[in-house]
Amino acid sequence: MTSIAAYGTWESPISAADVARGAVAVSYPSIAGGEVWWMERRPSEGGRSTIVACASPGAAPRELLPAPWNARTRVHEYGGKSYLPVPSLSLAGGFDLVFANFADQRLYAAGGAVDAGISPVPLTPSDLGFRFADMVLSPDGEEIWCVREISLPAPPAGEALPDGFHLGGGMAVRRDIVAVPLDGSAATDPAAIRVLVSGAQFFAFPTPSPDGTRLAWISWNHPNMPWDGTELRVCAVTGDTVQVADATLVMGGAAESVLAPVWRDDAALYAISDASGWWNLYEVPAEGGSPRALHPLAEEFAGPMWQLGGRPFDVLGDGRLVVLHGLGEHRLGLLDPDSGALTDLDLPGYRNADAEIAVAGTTIAAIAGGPRTPWSVLRITADDGFEVMKSQPIAAPDPAYLPDARPVRLPAGPNGEVVHALVYAPSHPLLTGPAGELPPYIVHVHGGPTSNSVPVVSMEKAYFTSRGIGVIDINYGGSTGYGREYRNRLRGQWGIVDVADAYTAALGLASAGEADRDRLGIRGGSAGGWTALAAVTSGPYLTGTKEAVFAAVTSYYGVADLRPFATDTHDFESRYMDGLIGPLPEADQLYVERAPVGHVNELTCPILLLQGLDDPVVPPAQSEAMAADLAAHGIRHAYIAFEAESHGFRKTETLIESLEAELAFYGEIFGFTPPGVPPVELS
Repeated sequence: MTSIAAYGTWESPISAADVARGAVAVSYPSIAGGEVWWMERRPSEGGRSTIVACASPGAAPRELLPAPWNARTRVHEYGGKSYLPVPSLSLAGGFDLVFANFADQRLYAAGGAVDAGISPVPLTPSDLGFRFADMVLSPDGEEIWCVREISLPAPPAGEALPDGFHLGGGMAVRRDIVAVPLDGSAATDPAAIRVLVSGAQFFAFPTPSPDGTRLAWISWNHPNMPWDGTELRVCAVTGDTVQVADATLVMGGAAESVLAPVWRDDAALYAISDASGWWNLYEVPAEGGSPRALHPLAEEFAGPMWQLGGRPFDVLGDGRLVVLHGLGEHRLGLLDPDSGALTDLDLPGYRNADAEIAVAGTTIAAIAGGPRTPWSVLRITADDGFEVMKSQPIAAPDPAYLPDARPVRLPAGPNGEVVHALVYAPSHPLLTGPAGELPPYIVHVHGGPTSNSVPVVSMEKAYFTSRGIGVIDINYGGSTGYGREYRNRLRGQWGIVDVADAYTAALGLASAGEADRDRLGIRGGSAGGWTALAAVTSGPYLTGTKEAVFAAVTSYYGVADLRPFATDTHDFESRYMDGLIGPLPEADQLYVERAPVGHVNELTCPILLLQGLDDPVVPPAQSEAMAADLAAHGIRHAYIAFEAESHGFRKTETLIESLEAELAFYGEIFGFTPPGVPPVELS
């Protein structure tokens, strides 16, 4: 029997601490010696990332990297896969662990001796501004081939940059594909690191051929992002550094995004390209030539490359490919490259997979989840079922506390455009809202903006929906998962298309009688925070809406002022605005017109600003400028800053405090008192 209680006041067994415990992130699986290895980020340990190995679901996982070691690379600031299993050179055999340590960004090698208290051994020098990512074992097994990033303070004005460096994000930056010896000689001799490939601003996927005579990779230059245009090139492996311009261009260009090369054999490669408008799989000769589409489909076989080291497909021992594919989601399937036949793997409950696949023979390791199952590490036998090695914890005592994801397509423009979204209605097994009362709803805006939201169970969403607050997860124009044309809706239109789509989602729910029109909120992090802030500042005028759609905004480290962001952010995104807004200085006026800072007005509602003080992507000055603008206009707001937090909160205490502050903020604005959380003080 259900009882009646006002929306937002429902008693829920899901606490902010439960959400934080459930934020243990599993990622980047590998297979080594019959075990599945993966990265595991732990909020309870200050957000430290460790490496875990497990032989079977019934066996106790082994932690390969004890505290205080932290496997996290800062290449591109977003990092990625930060470790690699390598065959051990010891008589005991097995596999050693090579990893990038967050504190000093050096590569280290660790064997079984770590369990005995012996420290990992450094492989690279210290204090030279080196960072490493995207590691692969060399064909002879004696080196790690990887992307090296060097980030140094920019020279004084008028002085030339060092050879091979470019200026990005206020730093002198250089990237190469390098060979790091596993014997440790480079720890004291930087010259022992061999430069294999140079001459581009960005590199990814260093991939040696089976016979070890050639190397394939992906590269690109400013102002492109890797989803705009990249090149797949191949060169012979020699003792000399190869310049990108001297290597064979196999596929790609300024308006074609190519990703994830894998060698079929010594004569040809498989790769993903969006030349058709969709990231599809192709076979291409290693010497260049016409690519062959393996399974042409109006679906995506990859996602945006925000991090390095993940592979969206790989080759099984029998020649078949394990792939991701879908529209707005990614299912795991098997593709026969000869016949083109594509068959989905039977994974009940795990219909969404992340772009992080590893194979050994016909065994597959993947990260997957579903609407009722959290992100989990799976070990899959290609033709014979799967096992769950580790799942993110769910704290709901009854599945009825977890919301269902309802996909919707909403009209988004006069030319037939649609906006994709997922609606999560309030859900509680014992409570319902009063007759005649509609629930408040929060529009959740993902980051990127080139990212997307998929229907995988989320404790964070359940934290709100189990209290009577609905959530609509919006994949606005510019999101990935729906082809290049949908992605390109945002080109030159950031702050317009994304904001208009957020309005469409919120007002669509209200007009359908599902949400309270006067209690609509919007939240987002990073680029999602930008959209949330723009929706109540510059957005109403740029979109022609000119009405207050939202009554509350929560910005997690959101972009607020474009010109400083374009000059102060890190190199990877330092030219991102060229495509989203326009190049500087030509588009300077657009940067002024679109920015939330400077456009607080009579339609601006109360805002909660949450910010990490060590954020190199969206520095604290962004939130501070927004808070000052709100204060100058007498708009109610709160600015909460967290020490030792970067771009994306990682620590348990931060996750708890920020989520409880957000809930209390909605209660203050929407007119209810959420039980069990302290009030938030608004200036």
